[in-house]
Amino acid sequence: MKLNYRRTFLIGLAFLSISAFWQMYDNLIPLILQGTFHMNETVTGAIMAADNVLAVFLLPLLGSLSDRVDTRFGKRMPFIVAGTCLAVVLMMLLPAADRGQNLALFVTALFCLLIAMGLYRSPAVALMPDLTPKPLRSQANAIINLMGALGGVYTLILISLLVGDGERPDYMPVFVGVAALMALSVVLLVATIREKELAARVAAENPEEGPEAGKAAQKATGRTGRLDPAVKRSLRWILISIFLWFTAYNAVTTAFSRYARTVWGMEGGGFANCLMVATVSAVVGYIPIGFFSARAGRKRCIQIGLALMLASFLAAVFFVEYHPVINAGFALIGIGWAAVSVNSLPMVVEMCSNSDVGKYTGLYYTFSMSAQIVTPILSGAFLQYVSYRTLFPYACVFTVAAMITMSMVRHGDNRPERKKNLLEHFDVED
Repeated sequence: MKLNYRRTFLIGLAFLSISAFWQMYDNLIPLILQGTFHMNETVTGAIMAADNVLAVFLLPLLGSLSDRVDTRFGKRMPFIVAGTCLAVVLMMLLPAADRGQNLALFVTALFCLLIAMGLYRSPAVALMPDLTPKPLRSQANAIINLMGALGGVYTLILISLLVGDGERPDYMPVFVGVAALMALSVVLLVATIREKELAARVAAENPEEGPEAGKAAQKATGRTGRLDPAVKRSLRWILISIFLWFTAYNAVTTAFSRYARTVWGMEGGGFANCLMVATVSAVVGYIPIGFFSARAGRKRCIQIGLALMLASFLAAVFFVEYHPVINAGFALIGIGWAAVSVNSLPMVVEMCSNSDVGKYTGLYYTFSMSAQIVTPILSGAFLQYVSYRTLFPYACVFTVAAMITMSMVRHGDNRPERKKNLLEHFDVED
């Protein structure tokens, strides 16, 4: 059994477009809210948290709804096409509203845009497992994540090259570039992937994974037992750790564009170069991190990753203006974050039985998304009422707290099996 690499790369086009959009959203929307509409840090943070609030409700609902849909185009493709088309139209209203300083249009279009993105995010992620046999999903997921990384880097390059100087640069070229990528991605996806036909073929080739096999397995397993109290304590500590390190990391990624302009005096889209260094470093770091995790264990790898992030956040505190050496710090942040993200979800699901993996994956996302709801508001309040220079100390405090709680974790640290090939080391949950 071999993975169809061409098909998997094409399936990954949906995730590429999603990642390109969110990279633009995180970096440009705060600048528009403050530069054009003069919103304070707290309000800006609250608006930036809205996508995560909607995600908590929309993603499970629409993912479950797409499971039950059956059209001649398949289960997921109608959501992907409709969501992308709506998103492309709505996102072009944002730079138009920015140019005209029309707050009502901007807020309305932004809210509808977030719903449109939520419409196809879960179905797009579910498309890969639908069309990939279970033994090959690890390698396929690696390709999907690589496609997502490419989408993020594409947007950062656009920001770096196309955003001009000044308090209110013209963001239209970046929006056009991202919209074009999203439209092209869905056109290629629809033209090359026949979802219903491929799903039937995969089911026929792997009857043990079909719907009837799934029902039989569910009937055979029945209810699962409760966790051992010691394991439950470890689960609680790692979930708290997940909340804490997402609180630290997401504060920096959400506010960095404003911090770079206000504190370091960076003009235009120059700040995107730092974020691009972190992203590329994370991608490059997956392979050695995978090898290290196999030898040293997941917990130790996470702790080293947190230490790298803490050192970089702490060093950034002492820079009063931008210096090229800052990029080295962001490279360490990228590697550290990769070390944390590669190992955290496997530790959570290691503590449960196979029949509860979905439940415990849901717990992981509940805590990570909750952090991404809270931290833009909380960090935004510090930026507004104390100082912009609180950003990196804020990240340091929550990173130290995550290191403390992570030290309490005693389970879930089974060393992963040695990967069969290098590509599997990229298998990171999004």
